[in-house]
Amino acid sequence: MCSTFWLYFLNSPSQSDFIVASFVERSYCCCCFVRVDCPESTNFLFIHSVVKMGEVFNFGVHPISCHSWNHDRTQIALSPNSNDVLIYKKSGKKWDHIHTLSEHTLKVTDIDWAPKTNRIVTCGADRNAYVWQLTNGEWVQELVILRINRAATYVRWSPQEDKFAVGSSSRMISVCYFESDNNWWVSKHIKKPIRSTIVSLDWHPNNILLAAGCCDYKAYVFSAYIKEINPKPGPTVWGKKMTFGCLMQEFVMPCTGWVHGIAFSNSGDCLAMVSHGSVLSVAKGGGELTSIRTEFLPFNDCVWFGENSIIAGGHDCNPVLFKVEGDCSKVAFANKLDQPPKGGGGGKAVSAMNMFKMMDKKGTVEATSTDLTTKHKNAIIQVCVYGPHQFSTCGKDGNVVVWDNKSLEASIAGLRIN
Repeated sequence: MCSTFWLYFLNSPSQSDFIVASFVERSYCCCCFVRVDCPESTNFLFIHSVVKMGEVFNFGVHPISCHSWNHDRTQIALSPNSNDVLIYKKSGKKWDHIHTLSEHTLKVTDIDWAPKTNRIVTCGADRNAYVWQLTNGEWVQELVILRINRAATYVRWSPQEDKFAVGSSSRMISVCYFESDNNWWVSKHIKKPIRSTIVSLDWHPNNILLAAGCCDYKAYVFSAYIKEINPKPGPTVWGKKMTFGCLMQEFVMPCTGWVHGIAFSNSGDCLAMVSHGSVLSVAKGGGELTSIRTEFLPFNDCVWFGENSIIAGGHDCNPVLFKVEGDCSKVAFANKLDQPPKGGGGGKAVSAMNMFKMMDKKGTVEATSTDLTTKHKNAIIQVCVYGPHQFSTCGKDGNVVVWDNKSLEASIAGLRIN
């Protein structure tokens, strides 16, 4: 697709004073004003420029079941739906494969890369989790004592990176912290009242509270306070008593659907949940659940931007923006974020022979295409925050896409992500 940008000189004696340039790239447009410093003129320069909505990186034909970035986003760790974790380093516009972490014996189910300590934690269907440290250019694993008898399904570092939580099919959450005497990571378990597999986790910004989404159609907020390593926490909107394993709040989803994704807002006062029933729900600490049932296919994950915007992704292959209002008392669909370019080409001419063939096979004479126009060609599995105004998604099509919020706002009329 050919994109064009124009340079206009406003208040010019001649309305033909403009420059037109073009280049070939699938991008979308934004606008800005720049002052032309000229003693003889008060003209302004209007620039209609081209900014990308999303960059697509392909890592093969295998589904990407999970991914995580290092602190400066120059490296990515991902699992191609196997027992290996592959680490790539960006080199220009390409990604070079530099390491393979192959300690797991069954499928890797989740990865999290700590930005401050540069440690990677992985978990898998082999009931194990490993913490990986980069030593002399090689990644070396450290032992984690999970004490579970079924698959580990999800893992997340705490904000201060002094502990991490592992969800499992054993109907328990293992909160792990480092024991220097034995040089391993030990765990404490949160069990009650969980009745099924934990499929999503997220930490509160205070490093103490932990939210869990489960296959029992419920979401929970627990205290994961460990007195051996954490200072005594202060009160929050979720409650004051924060002994380890204390249930702060429980939410029952309005329909029977696994809670695939869960996320705290930036302040930690609000919680968002997405389920297999195509439902997005939000709640403020101590408040009631507010839900919206959508017409889309099920969601798999969600993230917050600010206190009013939630981006969810799933089987529709298209990130979706929702807006939250009034202390989580109202949530509404705002927009699909991956929109095809306007005027991006019309239908092809149909010959008489093809017209009769299509009337016979499809009952129509139009040359309709079944190809997806979205950047993801299969379901979005995971949504991650990439930067202050960016997020990334990975999917079953082997693609990782980095989305820029400012470019999305410029290309979609009336869109605001904050």
